[in-house]
Amino acid sequence: MSVTGLTPRTKGSPRPAPPPRTEAAPAGRFARSLRRNLTAHGFLIGAVVCFALFSWYPMVREVLLAFQKTEHGHSTWTGLDNLATVAADPAFWQAWRNTLLFTLLALVLGFAVPFVTALVINELRHGQGYLRLLVYLPVMLPPVASVLLFKYLYDPGYGLLNELFRLLHLPEQQWLQDPALSLLSVVIAATWMNMGGATLVYLAALQGIPGELYEAAELDGAGLLRKIWHVTIPQTRLVLSLMLLMQVIATMQVFVEPFLLTGGAGPEGSTTTVVYLIYQYAFNFNDYGAAAALGLLLLVLLAGFSAVYVKLSRAEDA
Repeated sequence: MSVTGLTPRTKGSPRPAPPPRTEAAPAGRFARSLRRNLTAHGFLIGAVVCFALFSWYPMVREVLLAFQKTEHGHSTWTGLDNLATVAADPAFWQAWRNTLLFTLLALVLGFAVPFVTALVINELRHGQGYLRLLVYLPVMLPPVASVLLFKYLYDPGYGLLNELFRLLHLPEQQWLQDPALSLLSVVIAATWMNMGGATLVYLAALQGIPGELYEAAELDGAGLLRKIWHVTIPQTRLVLSLMLLMQVIATMQVFVEPFLLTGGAGPEGSTTTVVYLIYQYAFNFNDYGAAAALGLLLLVLLAGFSAVYVKLSRAEDA
């Protein structure tokens, strides 16, 4: 007998079979799974409810309002009358022209400047953290504070830009009062206010490029511009494409900057945008049907642009 009172297993003898396992009842497994996933289901239901109330319902409601006329709390179906109303407004075509011009100027400045800034920061060996903070600082500022800063810069009397022009013996400009300069001034302000996020995205993409590619390009005798064209841009093409799509969608919906800088319309309607016209129909004219119809047109345009862009991108990758 061993110390434990059990007969010791001799070498080579078979190991005793384990006791049979009893299958847990299906109801017990379901209860344990439900308790384990109850928290996840709760968060999921909360997110779905928030999206339904604040995203999906307003979109469905806008589509319905675009074909309705509401008077004294009663809504009646009017078909395409709201679309005809906004199309007959002289400000309709001016708003679309200004919006498209704003988008084009914002792509020239707001798409190129963050990428060039990211290239410069990525080449520096010291102080990258401070430069990232400095570039992203305007994004952290409230939009109203940034707009007030630019209103001071653009002031025709004591503004900093005109003071600089006086020192350089250049003619002073009416930045926000001149119809030829007001939209460009708004684009410059919007670029400064929103470039920080795009710059950090580009910088993260640049830092993920293998250094061996640049070394191989240098061995082939490539200069700075050739390395950017043949290495940097192809390696960041996916990020550039995504940011281009997001930039177009965001700039087509511009509202805050022209509304705060020029009051919305600007001199001779030079900064009137589609979203500002929607604001006028809804809150100045109390014509929610026309506002919804104009918003639906903008939605269809952006959805069509996104679909065509995605299809072309997939065809290029194939």
